Amino acid sequence: MLRLTDFIVDCPDTMKLAAFYSEVTGCPVKASSNEHWAGIQFGAIELAFIQVEDYRAPQWPDSEHPKQFHMDFEVDDIEAEQSRVLALGATLLRDCIESDGYGFRIYADPIGHPFCLCRNKGVVWTDQGPVWPERDS
Repeated sequence: MLRLTDFIVDCPDTMKLAAFYSEVTGCPVKASSNEHWAGIQFGAIELAFIQVEDYRAPQWPDSEHPKQFHMDFEVDDIEAEQSRVLALGATLLRDCIESDGYGFRIYADPIGHPFCLCRNKGVVWTDQGPVWPERDS
C-alpha cells in the first residue's frame, strides 16, 4: 500500500517559508524544525520545507523558470482569505473568479511558488471542514 507522508518544498530559508504557510493554514510549525528542514503536520501528511543552495524561484507562467509545485486551498470566504494572505506576504498573480463568486485566484508565496485560493460551487462548510458535492462518474 502506498501512502503519501510528506510534501516537500525546496526553498532558501526553511523557517521563513514554514512560518508563512503556518500563518496561511493556521497549523503550527513543528518544534523539531530548523534551518535545514521545517515542517507543518496535517494529520498523516507533513508539508515540509528543505533548504537548497542556489535556489531558483519559479516565475509562473514562464516555462524558463517553471513552477515546482502548487497547492490549492479551498476557502469559504475568498475575499477575507485574500486579504489575509496578501498581508502575510503573498502576491496576487491572476484572478479567475467568475461573476457568480466562484473560481480561483493564483498567488505567489514570498519566494515565488504559486498557490491558489479556490471557491468551488456546491462545497458546503461544516465544523469538520469542506464537504464536496457528489460527482457523476
